[in-house]
Amino acid sequence: MDHRNERGDGPPRRADARRHRADLSIARPRERAASRRGFVATLALGGAACLAALTGGGAGAPVTAPPRVEVLAPGAVPPVLVPAAARVRALPERSAPRAPGAPGAPPAPVLDQDFADPDVVRVGRVYHAYATNAHGRNIQHATSTDLVHWTVDGTDVLPEAGAWVTLDPPGHVWAPEVFDNGDGFTLHYTARDRAGGRQCIGVALADSPGGPFRPVGDGPLVCPTEQGGAIDASSYTENGVRHLLWKSDGNCCGLDTWLHLQPVSWDGTRVTGDPVRLIKQDEPHNWEQGLVEAPTLVKRDGRYVLLFSAGDYRTHAYAAGWATSDALTGPYVKGNGPFMTTASFAGAIGGPGGQDVVTGPGGQDRILFHGRGADGSRRVLYAADLGFADGRPVVRGSRTVYEAELARVHKAAVREARNAWGDRAVGHIDEPDSFVEFRVFAAAPGRHTLAVRYGNGSLDASGAPAAAKHGLTVNGTAAGVVDYPYTGWDEWRSTEVPVDLRAGWNTLRLTKGERYAELDAVEVA
Repeated sequence: MDHRNERGDGPPRRADARRHRADLSIARPRERAASRRGFVATLALGGAACLAALTGGGAGAPVTAPPRVEVLAPGAVPPVLVPAAARVRALPERSAPRAPGAPGAPPAPVLDQDFADPDVVRVGRVYHAYATNAHGRNIQHATSTDLVHWTVDGTDVLPEAGAWVTLDPPGHVWAPEVFDNGDGFTLHYTARDRAGGRQCIGVALADSPGGPFRPVGDGPLVCPTEQGGAIDASSYTENGVRHLLWKSDGNCCGLDTWLHLQPVSWDGTRVTGDPVRLIKQDEPHNWEQGLVEAPTLVKRDGRYVLLFSAGDYRTHAYAAGWATSDALTGPYVKGNGPFMTTASFAGAIGGPGGQDVVTGPGGQDRILFHGRGADGSRRVLYAADLGFADGRPVVRGSRTVYEAELARVHKAAVREARNAWGDRAVGHIDEPDSFVEFRVFAAAPGRHTLAVRYGNGSLDASGAPAAAKHGLTVNGTAAGVVDYPYTGWDEWRSTEVPVDLRAGWNTLRLTKGERYAELDAVEVA
């Protein structure tokens, strides 16, 4: 997809796009009269003190303590947004999954057939989607007027891949990128170069978005053989200049994988300048599994946001991350984790990635991506609402984690907590006016799912395990209660409730209710 600066720059075209607590606080006799978590006053740190300690940062976290990503609303207390799947843990900890497509649940496929590496172009009122080879076609093509209901084109929009291409199964043709060039349509595609043996990017032209596209030139457009070749073309325009994003395919041969930005002619048939390196795989972000690919660049709220995929696309470990910059050519700073993964979709979508961004019929950002559904052998097409929380992509249906210790804590205390995410939780939510207040972001208005990760060791008057409750308010309005079945102290479990959120930032407050419970984090999907 051709992504434009703030959705409007350039000539007219389609829409753009630990494991320890201090030993002296561990003792907790079962017969304790208060039947709630107790700990020594010297460890009952105030919220502000703990926040200061936490934001001091540290080195890479263990699998139970993923890196935190701070996303600030103007004047807000810093929340922490961490993709649920950045945490390596078993999915059964969660509540039973809801049916795909239900409010607050992961999205259902919008095209339930193999349709990988989607690219979307809007021409008038019609969206055209293109995908990697399948079903005997080099490039697949489908159309829709709402991004939900799709009609598949039975023809191959790239019937000939070009004389420079060797079609070596299962390679064929990959990762299409189509845009309106003002005089017709341009297709960038990936195929294997006959001369150098590497995958490279070619270009083809057509009079209409439905093709047929005809290759241009005697060879590939971008083909840095010494870097492993080039794949995954994407387009971005700003100030009347078109830029091509691409990945150097170094993972083919033990080299780095860089995402590049390179100026090209307006019709995309010629490079007009040298490529600039933006980001590569790196060790602190080990979820990337040694490679980054599939770049998509947008600009929102004055900030450049580079979306990318990483990992092995053949597995459920494939995921999508992001990086931001104040300037087009960087430097780009990666977020501290992916924003879409198998676990952030509660296991309902495996290996999400290959994303594209387009403006939906109502003007809302939408993200289209592939993932593995019930049939894990296919990468099918999904679409979801997309928002940007100070640069961080937030996808409706993909869980985002907000740590309790970095929320607003009133008449309660942050403590070190065994088995808690980040090794800290909020306890002593004991007073009538105690509360923990979270600022959370929603990509679109409507019904969402709030999952609260809690611990409850309360006992009733007879000494038997007992349930606890917190009151819930959403944007200052009472929204019922959250029930917490007994778990025992330092045993954490998630419970879910539906919440109605507005687009953008929202305030969720959990208040003292029946008996006692502690909070580790909340997740919003």
